[in-house]
Amino acid sequence: MPEVIFQGPDGRLEGRFHPQRNLDSPIAIILHPHPEYSGTMNNKVVYNLHYLFYKMGFSCLRFNFRGVGKSEGTYDQGVGELADATSALDYLQSNVPNARACWVVGFSFGAWIGMQILMRRPEVTGFIAVSPPANTYDFSFLAPCPSSGLIINGENDRVVPCIKVNELVNKLQQQKGITITHETVKNANHFFDPGMEEMLSFTQNYVQKRLVENTR
Repeated sequence: MPEVIFQGPDGRLEGRFHPQRNLDSPIAIILHPHPEYSGTMNNKVVYNLHYLFYKMGFSCLRFNFRGVGKSEGTYDQGVGELADATSALDYLQSNVPNARACWVVGFSFGAWIGMQILMRRPEVTGFIAVSPPANTYDFSFLAPCPSSGLIINGENDRVVPCIKVNELVNKLQQQKGITITHETVKNANHFFDPGMEEMLSFTQNYVQKRLVENTR
């Protein structure tokens, strides 16, 4: 049942849910870019990440934040969007109650929302933050960051300069108890055009390595 509508905190939310057959599959929620800058769950980066995780054996959910597509409500400066994401994770977990791992994946604005979920949901196993907007949003709430994960950005990103992502990575890598991996895709812009395949490859290699480690 790929097309789903589920209840959010401010009305119904539109999503795409692709479950695995096995009831204990890992789960992943994929969060889209800024709603006021044409960000939707069908963004190319979000779409490709969704199906990458599905092919790796995850039950996946991506959805539209409030006010986007068929999702009800209006943009709420990130506060309501975080609540939307939490409701979406609740929905995903209710459909895969025996999930053996839980991942949060976000692109741009979605990465900022996703990192906030880490602070509220201790069951999150790992994260992927793609082009995190470290130049426009405050990530100081990650003190400490509760989960290990991967941060990816493009070398030629003009929306979020590399230096700002590097500063965020350096701060997180100084924290104890977690491992932050960082990959920069050569010649890629904010939207990984070019660079999509390289970004997906970095993600796949990282996640598969983590899954193997967790089964030992």
